[in-house]
Amino acid sequence: MAEEIINRVANNTKLFTIDLEDYYPEGDRILFDIKDWLFEGFILKEKDFRKYVSDHDWSQYQNKYVALSCSTDAIIPGWAYLLLTSSLMPFAKKVAVGSLENLETILYTGIINALDVSEYQDKLLIIKGCSNKPVPESAYIELIQKLQPVAKSIMYGEACSSVPLFKRK
Repeated sequence: MAEEIINRVANNTKLFTIDLEDYYPEGDRILFDIKDWLFEGFILKEKDFRKYVSDHDWSQYQNKYVALSCSTDAIIPGWAYLLLTSSLMPFAKKVAVGSLENLETILYTGIINALDVSEYQDKLLIIKGCSNKPVPESAYIELIQKLQPVAKSIMYGEACSSVPLFKRK
């Protein structure tokens, strides 16, 4: 009878890997550019803008993440983004002003702020670095700030090739 092969590294490791990709919020991301709702792409006429808002089919944004932006150098009054957000609220999962990258940053900031890190108290941690999903760099910065007060040590990368970042003295 063959002896069972045991992976001692995988089974006996005291390292905990945190992969931000595991927290990636699924759903479509939409960049909503308001330039087409502006007179000549630069001037917001309130009456016309409100007409566009009232006539638009907002249901197409159901369960989507929406980034509101203007790709021209127009000066957009703050109330315009508020009006758009108010119309999107019954449908969109989240609305933000800025680029799609800014939207991802806002999504991950909320996720990391809500993360319960008590399970990582006095643990050796690796923050996984490679990801196939768009995890913003700022998410890693937020994560280490959340973990450092509780972790014994924090590394970055993979178990086979990690970079030490923090070790409690």
